[in-house]
Amino acid sequence: MKSLWSDAEAAQFSGPLGPRVYTSRLLGRDKSLVLHGGGNTSVKLREKNLFGEEEDVLYVKGSGWDLETIEPAGFSPVTLGYVRRLAALKSLPDPQMVNELNTHMLRAGAPSPSVETILHAILPHRYVDHTHADAVLSVSNAPEGEKRIREIYGERVVVIPYIMAGFDLAAYCAREFPKQAKGNTVGMVLLSHGIFSFAGDAKESYELMIELVSMAEEYLARKKAWHIDYGSAKGTSFSREDVAKLRRAMSDQAGFPMLLKVNDSPKFLGFAQRRDLEKLALQGPATPDHVIRTKPFPMLGRDVAAYALRYREYFKKNTQTTGEAKTMLDTAPRMALDPQLGFVAAGRTTRDTLIVEDLYDHTIDVILRAEALGGWRALEQKHTFDIEYWDLEQAKLRKGGSPPVFTGEVALVTGAASGIGKACVEAYLKRGAAVVGLDRNAAIETMWKRPDVLGITCDLTDAKAIQLALDKAIKRFGGVDMLVLNAGIFPSSQAIQDIGAESWRSAMAVNVEANLLVMQACHPLLKLAPRTGRIVVIGSKNVPAPGPGAAAYSASKAALNQLARVAALEWSKDAIRINSLHPNQVFDTALWTEEVLAQRAKAYNLTVEQYRKNNLLRQEVSSKDVAELAAEMCGPLFAKTTAAQVPVDGGNERVV
Repeated sequence: MKSLWSDAEAAQFSGPLGPRVYTSRLLGRDKSLVLHGGGNTSVKLREKNLFGEEEDVLYVKGSGWDLETIEPAGFSPVTLGYVRRLAALKSLPDPQMVNELNTHMLRAGAPSPSVETILHAILPHRYVDHTHADAVLSVSNAPEGEKRIREIYGERVVVIPYIMAGFDLAAYCAREFPKQAKGNTVGMVLLSHGIFSFAGDAKESYELMIELVSMAEEYLARKKAWHIDYGSAKGTSFSREDVAKLRRAMSDQAGFPMLLKVNDSPKFLGFAQRRDLEKLALQGPATPDHVIRTKPFPMLGRDVAAYALRYREYFKKNTQTTGEAKTMLDTAPRMALDPQLGFVAAGRTTRDTLIVEDLYDHTIDVILRAEALGGWRALEQKHTFDIEYWDLEQAKLRKGGSPPVFTGEVALVTGAASGIGKACVEAYLKRGAAVVGLDRNAAIETMWKRPDVLGITCDLTDAKAIQLALDKAIKRFGGVDMLVLNAGIFPSSQAIQDIGAESWRSAMAVNVEANLLVMQACHPLLKLAPRTGRIVVIGSKNVPAPGPGAAAYSASKAALNQLARVAALEWSKDAIRINSLHPNQVFDTALWTEEVLAQRAKAYNLTVEQYRKNNLLRQEVSSKDVAELAAEMCGPLFAKTTAAQVPVDGGNERVV
């Protein structure tokens, strides 16, 4: 492991918290140290209060902040002296501990201090860094883990047995740390949890962390347990429908829609195909902290009902041990290992699935390195249960709150790079959906830099391209719940006698046949949507009221309209609803070039400005207007509506 410290970078971080922010980010950059909000850092500063009196303040990472991106505002300032006194109490229930920490913050609006705040307070060093380094976990979770840790570090670290983060851990460390610490002690290892480094200087504390973790890596290398052989995975064939079926079963078990992310890389596939998979995978997580995201064990294979039964037995067994009333969480898995699929991460949001995937990616390394040292050993299940059903986590459940309406669902939008399609992507994202955007414009792939949008370049007239695009979509999100058929072309204005065969064929190929191909490919997925499938067809005012000079466009949109009506008849047995929107004169779309706009205005003997508001309400219709209604038609207000045709045109007297 190498230090990432740069004097030039460090100079950009000014102010009392500057060095603390910088080295926290350095730790966060290395995923083998911390992942997704894991780890903790703090600094003790002496500051003047409002009366000019100096007081000691502990700035500790606040809840909800990630080390990789933390800002000064992400650190919670608390009264150091008071927090240190808490460690001397005989007991302090965690909810009361949180209250004490929150009521002794020195900045209104600061995030809640970490549950490890007291632990940071009692360590007698200015800078304290805490990570969940993979290498250290591999050693401590191997046979004779404590002995190995002491062999590696000697007096340089204090070694603490596993105790759940919170008051009990801080109180134990307050008693034990002075007993073990020597003049050359620079760190502390919490077995099966993580490692601390500390110093009077930010750079020194950070580089001590790098040094200590490197020592664990070197130990693993000496024991021939560092370089991992993931094995040679047997090739498998990918089935979209199999993934969609698994997603449906998981969602039904959870009681809400879930997204899946499939990783069939050689590493995950090789691990899922191991003969000793059950022995390795079912022991528990690399560190109990992961359980909030992953549940205590993965599902092996695809039997969701069997997993739910195992989880209920786990809950019953451990609640009997604790003797406390607990509210059982849903019984759906958050991870699956399958010899054909590899690894499947499940969650209510895309971010959830990415976190689960990252955590298990590193868990595999920890497991296999510990196994190479003589045998992987997870902590007793009781410790995992204690964190999963921690009072503080149970309190979050009681607070509840409703997620956005499309949370856990997937919308696929065609023609998504501009106009109505692009506005639809935004409308569905706003309602919590993950979105797949298809467009022949390659810009679609980089238009949204966020994990819940997958942009794919795709020519919808190419059946094979559609199949490949759907494979990518299902690996990323697990299914399709909502389909917005928006892609289309508007040929230049021509009288019927002047329409060329190619122009006619092109309109039919894009506006009708391409939509048929997409519908056919998506039908098996829509059938398996947890809340039933929904399709919105972006039609046109030209369906009920065609205009002169637009025969190819009007005929193709009318054909699409008939296709949607027949699909509503045929697919109702699959609980798939299909509704159409008929916009008119939506000028912020790719269809309406200046040339086309001028041609259509001329056909109606209007100026361009008159043509823009040529409706009963004299209102220009925007892409967003259409997109918002498209999204609503997939929501609960239209749950009992299918085969509807709704105008979005400001009122057209020819339609009225």
